[in-house]
Amino acid sequence: MIVLDTHIWVWWVHDDKLLTKSQLRSITASEMDVIGVSAISCWEIAKLVEYDRLKLPCSLEEWFNQALSYPGIQLLELTPEIAIKSTQLPGKFHRDPVDQIIVATAMVSNCPLVTSDDKILKYSHVITIG
Repeated sequence: MIVLDTHIWVWWVHDDKLLTKSQLRSITASEMDVIGVSAISCWEIAKLVEYDRLKLPCSLEEWFNQALSYPGIQLLELTPEIAIKSTQLPGKFHRDPVDQIIVATAMVSNCPLVTSDDKILKYSHVITIG
């Protein structure tokens, strides 16, 4: 299993050329397994649309229905274990609570996080694919 950061999920759904070859390879390889998306990513996307920082080609409901039906996609719950882990990340991590939850989700799931976020890529306590 891999976990997708929110922007990676959006880029993948929109066939965005910003995905690196290694990111695309890891997603393609995981389609037969599990591609995890944190439930908090749904909230983050909805907020980005609300604030006009993300434009979708359809309604949020339609977008989520489509994006969650991609091969291998599994919506990962925000469990109490993940919530606690997100507040106790080892070392120094930045203060974005969404990133904290997504990183904690990958750590608790013991799988790599696919991201292009420099702050996460530099965080040595989670395995990343950038």
